[in-house]
Parts: sequence; C-alpha cells; structure tokens
Amino acid sequence: MKGLIENRFGLLALVLVVLGALYGVAFVSRPAPVPPKAAQKVKTAVESVSMVCPDPGGGRLSVITPPADQGAGNGGSGAATVEQMKGGKPLATLDKVGALWRRDVPLRTRPVTVAGMGAAAAGLEAAQTTRVTSGALRGLSGVRCVEPGAEAWFIGPGPAAADITLHLANSDEAEANVGVMIYAGEGPVLSDRGNGMVIKPGEYREVKLRDLAPSPLVMAVQVTTSGGRVAAAVRASLGEGRGVDWLPAAAPPSTRVVVPGIPGSAGQRELYVATPGERDAVVQVKAVLKDGSYALKNKETVEVPAGSTTTLDLTTGVGGQAGALVLTADQPIVAGMRMTGTGSRQDVAFTAGAAPIDLGSVVADGGPGAKSGKAGGQQSRLVLSAPFGAATVRIRILPQNGAPAAPVEVALPAARSKEIKLKPPAGSGSGFAVHVTPVAGSGPVYGGRVLSEDTPEGVLLTVQPLAQARTWALVPVTAEWPGAVLP
Repeated sequence: MKGLIENRFGLLALVLVVLGALYGVAFVSRPAPVPPKAAQKVKTAVESVSMVCPDPGGGRLSVITPPADQGAGNGGSGAATVEQMKGGKPLATLDKVGALWRRDVPLRTRPVTVAGMGAAAAGLEAAQTTRVTSGALRGLSGVRCVEPGAEAWFIGPGPAAADITLHLANSDEAEANVGVMIYAGEGPVLSDRGNGMVIKPGEYREVKLRDLAPSPLVMAVQVTTSGGRVAAAVRASLGEGRGVDWLPAAAPPSTRVVVPGIPGSAGQRELYVATPGERDAVVQVKAVLKDGSYALKNKETVEVPAGSTTTLDLTTGVGGQAGALVLTADQPIVAGMRMTGTGSRQDVAFTAGAAPIDLGSVVADGGPGAKSGKAGGQQSRLVLSAPFGAATVRIRILPQNGAPAAPVEVALPAARSKEIKLKPPAGSGSGFAVHVTPVAGSGPVYGGRVLSEDTPEGVLLTVQPLAQARTWALVPVTAEWPGAVLP
C-alpha cells in the first residue's frame, strides 16, 4: 500500500476508485425523480369586451350580459355602452346584469359598437336581426355582432351568384392593414384591390366583392390584418325572390369541422367546402340527426382541389331533418351550408363550421316574443348536437320583461341531435335571450338558433350558429425566458 501511495500513478488510480464508489452509492440511494407538472392555462373571468354590429339599420338590436353561473364572474361594478361609430350618438348605457336591452334601429344607422367593462363584460353578447317582407331584400337576416380580430373566414355563394358585400369596421385606436383572399371554384383569386386596404381608427367600409373577383359562383373568403384589428362581416343577397342573409364567421381551416344548426324544415340544403392549402382534400361527410350519426348514401365523400371551393347538394340527405354535419378531411378545410325556405318566394340562411360551446353560449336575440309587433309570428328553436359523446346542457331563457324562468336541463345522447322550441316565460310575452351551458362532464356540444316565420309568399329563415360565450378567458402560463430581453 505504501508503495502504491508513493507511486503517483497508483495514487491517481486509487482516487478514481474511491470517487467511483462514492458515485455508485449516491446513484443507488438517490430519491426517485418527481415528474414535472404540465403547465395548465389559467381560467379567468373576462373583464373587457368590445364588438361591432355591422349594419343594424332597419332592424332590431339586442344586447345582454347574462347573470353569472355559480363560480363565474359578474361581481363588482361595470357597464356596457352602445353607440354608433364615427362620432355617432350614444344609444344606451347598460349597467344591469341579466337585463335584455332591445331597440328597433332606424334605417341608415351607422355600424354600432358595443363595449363592456367589469361586471358587464363577462358574457356580453349582441346581435342584429332585420326583417323585410317585400322587394329585392325580402328576407329574415341576422348576425352575431363581431369581435375585432386579425383573421376571419367566411364561405358561401360567390359574386356571380349573389350580391356579396364585405363590411369592415375598425373600432380600435390603431390603423388596420387589411388583406382579402378569395378561394373560388376554379382556385385562388388574387386581386390587388383586396390587399393593402388601410382602415383608420373609427372608420368603416363596405367592399363589393364583385370588384375583387366577379366570376366565382362559390367562394371562401379569408380576411387578415398585417397590423391592427378589424371587425369583418359578409352579407349575401341572392336577388329578387331568392333571399338575403349574413354569412356567419366560419371556423378556421381544420381537418375536422362540425357544421351545426341545420333546421328541421323543408327546403334545399347545399354544403360548401374549401381547401385553402396546396394539396387536394378528400372529405368524409357524416350527418348527426335525431336518430343517429351516419354517412349519407352516395354522398359519403367529396373531393376538393387545392386552393378551391366546391359544393355538394345534401337536400335528399338532410332536408327536413334538424342536425349537424361532421366533416373529416386529410387536409385542413373550411365548411358551411346554405339553407332555403319554401314558398313562391324563397328566403335563405347560412351556417358554418363552429367550435364546441365548452364555456357556454349566449344568443342575444333568442326570439321576438308574442307581443313584439309585426315580428310576433316568428318561431325560435335551438338545434343542439352531441356528435362525439353524450352531453347535458342547461338552458336559460332571459326575457326582456319579467323574471327569468328556471333553467331547464336537456340530455343529448351521443351521436344525436335535438331541436328545442324556445318561448319566453309565461306571462312575459316579450323578446328574450338564451343562455346555453353544458353541464360538467358533458361531451362536446354544437348548435344553432333558428328563427323562422311563415308568410303567404313563403317561409322567412335565419340561423345563428352558437359561439363560445365571452365569459371566461384561458390565460396561458408564463415562464422566465432570457430570449425575451435578448436582441
């Protein structure tokens, strides 16, 4: 041993042996590693909301902040303001949660902004509905008022088949640089007029899409901003005796799209599908109806060339049946549907791909009520679908006059749809809003609110797909990262 210690190479070997032994003991006796917890988004009540009602003139405007569910917001103070854009006059200041504000708006009214802060923001919702019984614009048309954003998608008839007007409004304090891309039946349509539009703060503009692309019979429209935000909406008028309505905002491109809110009434049903990417798409089509979910005979699939939009007539598959469509594709798609009423003069309605209402949904214009003047003959229904799993929803009717009725729970079996008639509480006789909330543990729920009216010339019709309520926001988890301050 003495010789080993005196030998410097031997001493080095001895040290290495000792260190190896110590490391081995430490490795064997170390505690089991604790797996890191996955970062979870934080759910917080919305405290500020703004939206634009693009063209409420000549129709009724409805605004409501629903009373909070248990554990939700609406605490403290706050108010919502309703006023015309571009220096227009204020229409109302609303500080009572759960009270439906409704007003008939004169013709030639500018776009209206609705903004809520504090307790009035969580769930704030607004909608415009217009009823015209004669002339080229005969029809029942409605749209959910639009929250400004950096991107929006629409799908429906093109300028060769209808008068299509794009409404752009900037309710922010910064300029919005807007670009418009159109995907037609023959492929992408590029137009210099659709790019580089600058919408100044407080400005609104109407753009005739035939000036950008006059030839498409069908189309998908993508509105984007390279700076700022814009509220975008699209109105389609099909001409004398063929109807008018707004195209609802469609879910962005995805390989699975649910098109909800198909009414259970007679009339034509035409599916629109667009593939904005660079590869052709093969799309599987399934209907989710009252009696189950299944592929439609001889219409199980539709092929969509890259960068284009196509249609599929589903009248013989889903005509007269309430429900939804589930589209599954090998490439991201955008989808929607055109629905017509019956009669000597038809009306038209549109629905589009939508997200599930996991956080609930609020429809400001649930129906006019029995004492709402000339529109008292309108009927209101919810079409709810649970395509992927059983669900239960809680439905609350919030009348303009009188106390709300007790919530009603509706069970939706898996892969089934239900149509529910909506009426104001007994004795109120007034217009009402609707608040739909899935019960905890429910599968994904999709839906739409259908307004219809029988007239001597034919049925008036409009559909509003249910959208996520602006009640909660999921705030992403933040973490320290040196790159945030490095050049």
